[in-house]
Amino acid sequence: MKEYVSLLRQGSKSAALAAVVNLVIALVKGGAFLLTGNVAMFAETMHSFGDAANQLFVYVGSALSKKAPTERFPGGFGRAVNLVLLGAVLIVGILAYETIREGITHLAHPSESGGLWISITVLALGCILEAFVLLKAMREIAHESDSGAKGLAVIPMSFAHVKRAKPATKLVFMEDLVATSGGLVAIIAILIAAYTPFYQAEGIASIIIGGMMFLVVGRVFLDNAAGVIGEADEEMADKIGNILFADKDVRDVQEMTVVKEGESFHVEATLEIDPTITVADADDIRDRLEAQILEHRGVTDVTIEFDEDDKTQAWKSKE
Repeated sequence: MKEYVSLLRQGSKSAALAAVVNLVIALVKGGAFLLTGNVAMFAETMHSFGDAANQLFVYVGSALSKKAPTERFPGGFGRAVNLVLLGAVLIVGILAYETIREGITHLAHPSESGGLWISITVLALGCILEAFVLLKAMREIAHESDSGAKGLAVIPMSFAHVKRAKPATKLVFMEDLVATSGGLVAIIAILIAAYTPFYQAEGIASIIIGGMMFLVVGRVFLDNAAGVIGEADEEMADKIGNILFADKDVRDVQEMTVVKEGESFHVEATLEIDPTITVADADDIRDRLEAQILEHRGVTDVTIEFDEDDKTQAWKSKE
C-alpha cells in the first residue's frame, strides 16, 4: 500500500489539479442545468465531467508509469499512462455522443430556457477556472520542452511545443483549451437564445461542444495508440545523435533510435570507433557517453553498441 501511495505522489500535478477543478465545475454546472434546463449548460456539464474523469485517469496512469521494473515486467511500466488514456477516451466519447444527441433533440424541439444570469455566471466562472488550469499546463509545456519561455510568452510557445510535452501535460492542455473555448461558445449561444427568438442556438452550441470533445478523443486516441506500440522520436534521436557524433572518440553514428514510452525515452545507438583500442578503453567510452545521455530530461535507459570504423560516414543530421 505504501508503494502505491508513494507512486501517486509522483503523478502529474497538473492532471490532479485539473481533475479536481473540473469535478467542482461539473457539479456547479450540473446544479445550474437542473435549475435552468439550459441545453448548452447540459453540454458543458457533460464536458466538465468528461474532463474530470479523463484527467483523473491521466493522474493515476502517470503515477503507475513511475513504478520500477519487476521480474515479470523487466521493461518497466512507462507505457501504463498510454494504456490508461486509451481507456479514458471511451468515457469522453460516450459523453460527447450524449452531448451531440441532446443538441440534435433541441434543434428538433427548441424551447426557451430560464435562469439567464445563473447560466452566464456559472459558465463565466468555469471559463476563468479552466483558463487558470490551461495557463498552468502551458507553463509545464515550457518547462518540459526546455523552451525557457516566461510570462505571456508561454502562450504562443505552448502551441508550438505541445508535441514535446509529456502525455499527461499534453492532454490537460488540449482538454482545457477546448473546455475554455466551449464555455465561451455556450455563453454566446445562451445570450442569442435569450435576446432573440432563435432558441436553436443552444442546440447548435451543444453539437459544437460535443464535436470538440470528439476531436480531443480522436487526438488522444491516436497519440496514445502510438505510445502503446512504441513511437520513435526523430527529433530527440537527431539531437542525441549529433552529441554522440561530436564526441572525440566516436568516428561515426551507424544507427540511432529513440523510442518514447509514456514519459520516458529509451535510447539505442550503434557507434563506430577506432578498432585498435582496448576493451577497457571502449568500456570507459560507453560509460561516459551513457552518463552524458542520461542527463537529458526523460531519458531513462541507454544501450550503446560499438562497431569498427568502416571509413564511410553514415550519420546525417536532419537539423
